[in-house]
Amino acid sequence: MKNIVIIGASGHGSMVLDCIEKEGRYSVIGFLDSYRKKGDLQNGYEILGSEMDLPECIEKFNIAGVIPAIGNNWTRKLMMDAVEKMVPGLEVVSAIHPSAQIGKDVEIGRGTVIMAGGIINANSTIGKCCIVNTNSSLGHDGIMSDFSTISSGVCTGGNLYLGQFSALSLGTNVIENIRIGENCLVGAGSLVVKDVGDHSVAYGSPARFVRKRKVDDPYLSGDLKSTGSPVPTIKSLNPRKVI
Repeated sequence: MKNIVIIGASGHGSMVLDCIEKEGRYSVIGFLDSYRKKGDLQNGYEILGSEMDLPECIEKFNIAGVIPAIGNNWTRKLMMDAVEKMVPGLEVVSAIHPSAQIGKDVEIGRGTVIMAGGIINANSTIGKCCIVNTNSSLGHDGIMSDFSTISSGVCTGGNLYLGQFSALSLGTNVIENIRIGENCLVGAGSLVVKDVGDHSVAYGSPARFVRKRKVDDPYLSGDLKSTGSPVPTIKSLNPRKVI
């Protein structure tokens, strides 16, 4: 099996680890996380350092690939851009929990994680570095753009379009034929019955537009504290220039 490292050692990282172990396609050597002390353990695996230690780890442990375990969509994008810059062409692997159900003619991009109980229905397309969380479902012919997230307990009807960097929060329901633009956040427990425009925060039942948001606005509890990427690294990448 190929040796890989997980980037991000938060609770989300533990879930990604669980998927990888149960799937049995890769051998996890450890975690990289800027907020954890090198040498500490997470679920029995060593914290090998920060993302800046990746080139050294590749040489020392014969690392063939990485997988992101960073909950925030935009931060995950910045991190994977940094990885590509440090080690061009390094494989970015995906993980699908064995209890997930994948329908006919589904496409899943690299770096995407599908958690326990996830259901991806027929003819759907999931981009790179997406998250389909526990017991959530993507309806038939759905599209998740790169770096988008469906949180735990989300149910979507057929023909959903979820834009880049957008997230459906816990327990959201989306009727069929809905388009949710890029960089959107739909609040927990919402019912989406009409399209959501780009750069929007919407929530409620039915979900209503609340305000505009910037691509790097935090939206997870503890954002920039448990993402696996320090604030200086994020700032150094100048996120306003990253598309």
